[in-house]
Amino acid sequence: MPPKLDPSQVVDVYVRVTGGEVEATIGPLGLSLKKIGEDIAKETAKDWKGLCVTVKLTIQNRQAKVSVVPSAAALVIKALKEPERNWKKTKNIKHNGNILLDDVTKIAKVMKPRSMAKDLSGTVKEILGA
Repeated sequence: MPPKLDPSQVVDVYVRVTGGEVEATIGPLGLSLKKIGEDIAKETAKDWKGLCVTVKLTIQNRQAKVSVVPSAAALVIKALKEPERNWKKTKNIKHNGNILLDDVTKIAKVMKPRSMAKDLSGTVKEILGA
């Protein structure tokens, strides 16, 4: 028999999902998959519909708090202002367009805590490489 879960324990789970879609995600922590999937879909439907983003689930006492942790690629695609696509039907998409340097610096400021660069100019170079 597995050990009992401590109700005061905080568990962080990172899940890669497509924005705005309900997906079954986790089960061993005693959570309702349907409720978690709906919470993830509701959180990602506003700004990330159709894009693959990472979602952080902070679980404590069988309650999950959903927060979006976007990647650099998702932020760049969002900055391109491309129309929504069905990512299941459309494959091998070529993204093209222009992004202002101001947009790149905004993306770099968002990504700075997760970047390995020493300063913001290094993070901007990472974003330009993405």
